[in-house]
Amino acid sequence: MISDTPIACSETEADALAVDETEWRRRGAQGSREGSITVAAIAENGNWLGTMAAYIAHPSVGPLFVGVYVTPDFRGTELGLTDSLLSAIEAWASNNGGRLTLHVHEANGQAQKAYSKRGFEFTGHSAEYSLDASSREVEMTKELIPTAV
Repeated sequence: MISDTPIACSETEADALAVDETEWRRRGAQGSREGSITVAAIAENGNWLGTMAAYIAHPSVGPLFVGVYVTPDFRGTELGLTDSLLSAIEAWASNNGGRLTLHVHEANGQAQKAYSKRGFEFTGHSAEYSLDASSREVEMTKELIPTAV
């Protein structure tokens, strides 16, 4: 994703390439910790098609939606991959606070439009983008209804 949409990431491609296997394994394990979830779509041949994650950064904020990637050939609504992954995240988040929050780069209009179509709304809050202090990430949230477990 860093290659095709670098503004959607919080590290540079050079930094990501410098990460060793131990760190990648640590990052990969985060989605299995209490208070977090990671979902992935994997093709029959083993290729990763997409991944999404969320975790509870702070109880007052609730679930934070992160780590979003769907390979370009599987984006859009026709195949339903994005919706399927997001539905799994939302089901988890609905029982872990009832609101899902995300941050998206102010210049990533395509992602903002996709999130809006899926019910996310702008909160009016923003924060400095970690890789470029001259730009911002805007906050969006979606209120969720708890599901029966």
